[in-house]
Amino acid sequence: MAAKRKALVLGGVTGLAASAQARVLEATGWEVRRLGRSDVDFLARDAFCRLETVIDAMEPDLLVNGAAFTRVDDAEDDPEGADFLNRALPAALSRMLKSRPSCTLLHYSTDFVFNGKKHSPYTTDDPTDPLNVYGKSKAAGEQALLTSGQENCLVVRTAWLFGPGRENFVTTILDRCRREKSINVVHDRVGSPTYTEDLAHYALKLVESEARGLFHLVGSGEASWCELADEAVRLARLECLIRPVTSAEFPRKAPRPAYSVLDCSSFERMTGIKPRPWPQALRDFIYANTAPGGDGPNGDGGADEA
Repeated sequence: MAAKRKALVLGGVTGLAASAQARVLEATGWEVRRLGRSDVDFLARDAFCRLETVIDAMEPDLLVNGAAFTRVDDAEDDPEGADFLNRALPAALSRMLKSRPSCTLLHYSTDFVFNGKKHSPYTTDDPTDPLNVYGKSKAAGEQALLTSGQENCLVVRTAWLFGPGRENFVTTILDRCRREKSINVVHDRVGSPTYTEDLAHYALKLVESEARGLFHLVGSGEASWCELADEAVRLARLECLIRPVTSAEFPRKAPRPAYSVLDCSSFERMTGIKPRPWPQALRDFIYANTAPGGDGPNGDGGADEA
């Protein structure tokens, strides 16, 4: 009998994307170790040494980097913390794996590396031009990996995540709509809603296809935050009015791209798979995790950032 393939998943305990990746790997027969903050403080000075010790002991076939500084507004006040997690950590992981050519590094990035000035989906060939500290640190992390000479590196940009296990935009909207008769939601920011379970399956297909380099992975189609909220409320059968408002009415410390839809053509060419439309994925998530009009999934994390 062949030995189980082994995966080390950073951020796999509470991370939205990383925990989904761990579940999918486990379900497909991988031996998975989830590494969270209780195992390694990723912001500590000795974090890299401790990570390398874990990698040496486990000898994984796949290292998933889902650890990141994702608090977008907080990053404006803590650029060093954002840089450490979003640039220095992936760069260090790449160096650690140079002597381990049999291990693939799967790193998650974000649509926030773009400025949002396009009016058609962003491709992997489009230049990055982030608007905020978070996006700049994630873009720097991508560059550190893609220019490192590390051949077994796979960078996946994703966006607007929703899924089980942690608070996200969809669960936040549904929780509010159970308490309130109407809420305001921004309508002038458009992106690619993405179900974490789909994302994890698609990313695994790339790993199994021995894909390398940069890919976009999101749900098909596009939506504004207002449209996503309205569809979620409809599917959950809640009596709540979604009122569209402009982003100017809800100023945030960190500017966000107005349009950040991602084009998945490179993924489709590599795997022959077209990501399913986000409304279908949203339906599956809500039906599986939410009783109509009842309690939804709980979590401990952020909202709209990948």
